[in-house]
Amino acid sequence: MPSYNVSCEAQPQFLPEQSAPHESVHTFAYTVTVTNRGDVAAQLISRHWIICDANGLREEVKGLGVVGQQPLLQPGESFQYTSGCRLRTSSGTMHGSYFFVAEDGARFEAEIPLFVLEAGPGTAPRVVH
Repeated sequence: MPSYNVSCEAQPQFLPEQSAPHESVHTFAYTVTVTNRGDVAAQLISRHWIICDANGLREEVKGLGVVGQQPLLQPGESFQYTSGCRLRTSSGTMHGSYFFVAEDGARFEAEIPLFVLEAGPGTAPRVVH
C-alpha cells in the first residue's frame, strides 16, 4: 500500500526595513521547506493559510500553488520557497495546509504546523510545534 507523507517546516523572519510600526505595518518573510517523505511522487496543487495577529484578527488565504509554482515532488525530494505577509500588530501566528495529488491519483493534505511571527530588534525565529 503506497504511503503519502509530506512534511512542512517554516522559518519566519521579521523584516524591519519593510515595516512601519508607527503605521501598524509589520512585515514578515517565511521560508517553507516541503519534503515528500512518502513513496509516491506528489504535486502540490494549492495552499490554505490561516494568519492571525495579536488582536485576534484572522485572515484566510487560499490559492493555487506557491509562489506561482505547483512543484512535483519525487519521494525524498524537497521544495523550498520564501514568501511574506504583513500584520497590523508586532506578533501573530500562521498555519495551514497544502493540497496534493499523488502520481497514482490519490488526493491528500499536508499540515503546515503553527509558527510564530514576532517583530523586534534581535528577535530570533521561534517555531511552535
